[in-house]
Amino acid sequence: MWEKVVSYLYIYSIISKFLMEIIGTYECKVDVKGRVMFPSQLKAQIPSAISDGFVIKRSIFMKCLELYPKEEWQLESKRINSLNRFKKKNVDFIRKFMAGVKSVELDNAGRFLMPKDLIKYGAISKELVLASVVNKIEIWDRAEYEKAIDYDPDEFADLAEEVMGENETEQDD
Repeated sequence: MWEKVVSYLYIYSIISKFLMEIIGTYECKVDVKGRVMFPSQLKAQIPSAISDGFVIKRSIFMKCLELYPKEEWQLESKRINSLNRFKKKNVDFIRKFMAGVKSVELDNAGRFLMPKDLIKYGAISKELVLASVVNKIEIWDRAEYEKAIDYDPDEFADLAEEVMGENETEQDD
C-alpha cells in the first residue's frame, strides 16, 4: 500500500511541475541598485523560488522582461535545446532568445536584483508591475504596462473569439 502512495506522490510531483499557475498583478518599486522586493503573495505561490531562484530574460513580443521560476525555465530550455542547430534560423532564434538571460535569486530580505542591461532593455523606471502570465511573470515599467493593457473591448472580444473559439472547435472534433 505504501508503495502505491509513494508512487502517486512521485507522479503528482512530476505532474505538478507542468501545472504551475501564477496569479496576480503587483505594483512594486525598483531601487537605485536595481533591487525589487518580491511580493509575499507570489512567494506563497512559488515556494521553490525562495531556494531555487529565477531566470530573467527579455520578452519576445513586448518591451518587458520575463521572470521564470527555475523549474519552468528548465522546461522552456528543453524545448529550446531540442531545436536542430544545423538550421541557421534555429541558431539565430536561440541566440536572440537567450540574449541577456540571467539567473536571479531572492536575498535574505526577499528582494531580487534586476540586471542593469535588462532594466535598460525594458525601459524600467522606478515604478514597475509584476504581472502573472500563467507560468511566468512579466516585469513592466508601470506606464508601459498601463498602455499594454489598454484595449478596445470590441477588438478584444474579436481576438478572444479568434484565439479561444478555435480551441473549442478543436476539442469538439
